[in-house]
Parts: sequence; structure tokens; C-alpha cells
Amino acid sequence: MDIKKLDFYINGDDRGQLVALEENKNIPFTIRRVYYMYDTGTDVVRGKHAHKSLQQVLICVNGSCTIVLDDGHEKQEITLNNPSEGLYLSHAIWREMKDFTEGTVLMVLADQLYDESDYIRNYDDFLRYVGDSRL
Repeated sequence: MDIKKLDFYINGDDRGQLVALEENKNIPFTIRRVYYMYDTGTDVVRGKHAHKSLQQVLICVNGSCTIVLDDGHEKQEITLNNPSEGLYLSHAIWREMKDFTEGTVLMVLADQLYDESDYIRNYDDFLRYVGDSRL
């Protein structure tokens, strides 16, 4: 599964902490879009899709949430709860975001502008796309 945890450099002192995000440096692509989720209920599941070519970095800038990842062969759950860490996701990975704590803000950096045709929103279609033998 083409995912990796990214640890960002923290520049901090008695005034607080600062993390700088730079495309093609600590973010492994050119950033074309930034969006964030907030006020998400604790029982809500977001995502439930994959992308054909989009790359993303997910950063939980406040609170905590669980990211469920599935490449069609293996499933993995990762908790994001540190604003100095990011989670890089390549394309062709089914993702779901759940277990949001109150006050969670999940920011996403993407290497492409929004394009509905890049989404795979049906799980069985995703399994066919990655050539999973479970079908």
C-alpha cells in the first residue's frame, strides 16, 4: 500500500509551535488544492471512495480521527492526532475517515484540482479497478 507517515519539522519556542508545509519538500507533490473538514459528528464516516490518480496528504490539525485504508488486498487503520504529522496517500486506495473527536479539523492537501471523474465511489467498482480476486 503506497502510504507513509510524514513527520513535519516543528519550529517552536515559548510563543508556541509553527509547522511550515512546502510543496515538493515536506509535501511530496505540487499542491493544487487544500480543503478541510470540521464539525463532523463523532458517529459520521466520511470518504468512502478512492481516486484513480489523485495523491493527498491528510493532516489532523486539531482533535483526532481514524483513517481506514484499503488497497484491495490489505486493510489498515491509522489514527491521526498530531498536527506535526501527515499521512501521504497515493492513488487507488479506498479511504474512510471515522471516530472524529469533538473539535477535529482534518486538512487535506491534494495534487490535483477537484475532478469528479477521478473518484471511484462504489466499493465493488474499486475492487474491480485494482484487480481484487474477492469479486
